[in-house]
Amino acid sequence: MGRYLIWGGSGGIGAAVARRLSTEGHAVHLAARDAAKLEAVARETGATFTVADALEPDAVRRASEQGAAGGVLDGLCYAVGSINLKPAQRLTDADVEGDFRLNALGAFRAIQAALPALKKAEGTASILLFSTIAVAQGFTAHASVAMAKGAVEGLVHALGAELAPKIRINAIAPSLTRTPLASALTANASVTDAIAALHPLQRLGEVDDIAPMAALLLGPGSGWITGQVIGVDGGRSTLRTKG
Repeated sequence: MGRYLIWGGSGGIGAAVARRLSTEGHAVHLAARDAAKLEAVARETGATFTVADALEPDAVRRASEQGAAGGVLDGLCYAVGSINLKPAQRLTDADVEGDFRLNALGAFRAIQAALPALKKAEGTASILLFSTIAVAQGFTAHASVAMAKGAVEGLVHALGAELAPKIRINAIAPSLTRTPLASALTANASVTDAIAALHPLQRLGEVDDIAPMAALLLGPGSGWITGQVIGVDGGRSTLRTKG
């Protein structure tokens, strides 16, 4: 069984991935800022954890060291993100820089800190990042997050080439998924129903729709997949069933 470090392990998707990996018998180490939420997920999954901010380089290094058993990691999952939806005219430099730092620079720092442990894994190690269908699809008011996640996709392609064959790297690009982070978008039933209807599968995503693909991409069952951005999105990014 493997050992995995999950950044954002107290969030909706990160916790779901932790549950899935622990159910499969893997050892999991969580990293996030909220100690109480981390403790709750750790109790449920048997995971260990480090309270750390992904924007602080020293904290990132500490979490990577504590997450690696004997200096070895089989996989890294960066499930930290933001949903900052504003028209372009209302975006500030702080908005754009904040989204980039959290989504893209944070992912890069987490990978950079974990590389020594990932390189020591027996066989091939794996890295999983998260994008959004808004990068390829194009939605109004998504300029900041789409730019940040576009950088994440570029990182997947660049590091997919650079780290092969020892380390694989992929990303999942979800559509709107019911998580605490997305609660402002999913709290209104009429809005939720309208967005759900835009998906061929006629519903929003749930964290347990994402976790199985995440576990597959992190584990040896996806040993011939790298440099890919995979949509888990109810068909929204590619299919049109009306008009």
